Amino acid sequence: MAIRKAMLVSFSVRSKMFDSDYERNKFYRGLYGWRQKIKKSYGEYEYYKSGLLDEVPFFKVDKSLFIISCKDIKLITAYMDTWGRKVEYNTFEIILTPEQIKVLTANDVI
Repeated sequence: MAIRKAMLVSFSVRSKMFDSDYERNKFYRGLYGWRQKIKKSYGEYEYYKSGLLDEVPFFKVDKSLFIISCKDIKLITAYMDTWGRKVEYNTFEIILTPEQIKVLTANDVI
């Protein structure tokens, strides 16, 4: 099996640098998307607004850690850069094990 590379992205938000919780949530919503439930007397509706990671296949490793294909790294870094010093991030090129390749291929990440 060929060696497959991917990118590990790690980020942290500097909460105190955001103007408000709303602005911080805007970062997360722009990255992950969000669901909104609206309850009316005549029913309940659920809306979904997509985020950047809906356009880029990814595998979430932990709260602020995910793996993406090498070809998609520019989209992620461009998004992170728009937040300036409010969001710190690092990217690492990684080599995947055969087991990881199976999981990520099944999830269309690589």
